Amino acid sequence: MKNKIREHLDFIKLIIAAVLFIISFFFPRCSLIFIFVAYIIISFELIIEVACNIVKGEIFDEKFLMLIATFGAFIIGEYNEGLAVMLFYQFGELISDKAVDNSRDDIIKLMNLRSDKATLLVNDKEKEVDPSKVKVDDLILVKPGEKIPLDGVVLDGVSSIDTSSITGESKPRSVEINNKVISGTINMSGTLIIRVTSEYKDSTVSKILNLIENSDKEKSNTERFITKFAKIYTPIVVFLALGIFIIPSIVTKDFSTWGYRSLVFLVTSCPCALVLSIPLAYFSGIGTCSRNGVLVKNSVYLDKLLNIQEIIFDKTGTITEGVFEVVKVKGNGIKAKELLEIAAMCECHSSHPIAVSIKNRYGKEIDQKKVKNYKVVDGGITVTINKDKYIVGNYNLLKKNNVDFEKTKDIGTVVYVSKNGKYLGYILISDKIKASSKKTVSELKKRGIRDLVVLSGDNEDIVKNVCKSVGIQRYSAELLPQDKVTYLNEAKKEKVNVMFVGDGINDAPALLISDLGVSMGGIGSDASIEASDLVIMNDDLSRINKAIDIAKQTKKIVWQNISFVLIIKAIVLITAALGYSNIISAVFADVGVTLITVINTLRIFRKKY
Repeated sequence: MKNKIREHLDFIKLIIAAVLFIISFFFPRCSLIFIFVAYIIISFELIIEVACNIVKGEIFDEKFLMLIATFGAFIIGEYNEGLAVMLFYQFGELISDKAVDNSRDDIIKLMNLRSDKATLLVNDKEKEVDPSKVKVDDLILVKPGEKIPLDGVVLDGVSSIDTSSITGESKPRSVEINNKVISGTINMSGTLIIRVTSEYKDSTVSKILNLIENSDKEKSNTERFITKFAKIYTPIVVFLALGIFIIPSIVTKDFSTWGYRSLVFLVTSCPCALVLSIPLAYFSGIGTCSRNGVLVKNSVYLDKLLNIQEIIFDKTGTITEGVFEVVKVKGNGIKAKELLEIAAMCECHSSHPIAVSIKNRYGKEIDQKKVKNYKVVDGGITVTINKDKYIVGNYNLLKKNNVDFEKTKDIGTVVYVSKNGKYLGYILISDKIKASSKKTVSELKKRGIRDLVVLSGDNEDIVKNVCKSVGIQRYSAELLPQDKVTYLNEAKKEKVNVMFVGDGINDAPALLISDLGVSMGGIGSDASIEASDLVIMNDDLSRINKAIDIAKQTKKIVWQNISFVLIIKAIVLITAALGYSNIISAVFADVGVTLITVINTLRIFRKKY
């Protein structure tokens, strides 16, 4: 609100000063009074700001240059042009600030994340409150069409959730009781009662917005260069302008002409186009990545995307979906459905992902009272059902118990089953390869990243098969987390820029030491957001290629802006020194160029990737 009020006041002052400037032409005898009053109205705050900066020792910036230029114009009697320069400058600043603010607002609005209210359930009564007032374990009601204001778990209801604002994925996600939901998504159909699991300040939407809004805290190399360049460039320009004025004036005795040329030189030289458009370009790039389901913590990592030479993938949850499913049931003397029922009963007390996949495939109610002497052993479990002893587990467990059978050559996780020492068959469980993995690998190779590696803790046959399926030649299997760190350290010794892509939890050490850590964020994984530099919010590997394309477009726009600014300024500076440019062309080289670069920068945000 304060910014809006300030914006309106600045606009009013600009209009008043412009009206007084026009009036000065109709009253020549009082023109200096009108010009002086208009100048004070439009420049008073600028004069105070420059004075304060001088006291702090921060002398040379674009505001100082503009003030010196207009003072100089008054000294040589160019009163109209002095005021005109300040009017054009302030108008340009107002428009540029508005464009920058609007671009930031557009990014946040387009993501459509923040909710202004939450419907709190207190003693079965509905009460609308600010989301920041809701506490963990409170119950909230979310009706169809409403944004989910806070992270939580569904206690009642079935619905479809639009997660596009978080993940960039247009396909709705179905949710039911006990499913997690996150803030910033939209409830599309049924009414949901949700138990809140995170306060607003710790919610997914809050973390994402903080990342976007604070993404300019750490600057890229280009931004740092522009900042240093401006600090060195500005005083050099001031002294050159003094040189243009003093030396020829002494020689020719024509102080007015050379004073005017030096003023044109000063106005032209303002570096605000670079100082404004470069950070805006990176902010637009980061915002565009977010809109496409990739969180980039700051512009440093956007630049690093363009310098990656090697990408290392974890397998489970990265190339594969990380969700185990039964792909084959092979009975030995019994039917497959009987074997599956036995295995499901044996696994009924286990919450291991493999056990869950078997129970899910069985899909029926299990009478747990029949299961006795349940015991977890190395490689599996042993149980008693109706006085029969069952062993369910890996090859080594059954061989250790003298069960006679042959090891299958099927690739995947194999669960063997025996009854009273007799082999009953096996169940093959596989972690499904993501639909996007093969295409992503192919696209990465087209983008020039040919050194792709998989590091996994899984057995070699499974890893080899997965790599072959997606088109990756290099891999290492049966690794511990520290082994992955060792591999990365060796790569860094060879001065190779490495991206590591993992799940953001057990791969945290590798994510942290890599040049660029990218995690599969799932639907709002807190650990992944904290551990990595980039977070892919919908676990779709193809988003890496989108992020690279956005980074390339951002860099392209940055260098377009730099080149355009420097070329235009160089032309006007040279012609100013030679007397072929006037104050209007100088204003264009400053304000006009700034506006053009801002408009060009917004192409990053508008382009579809």
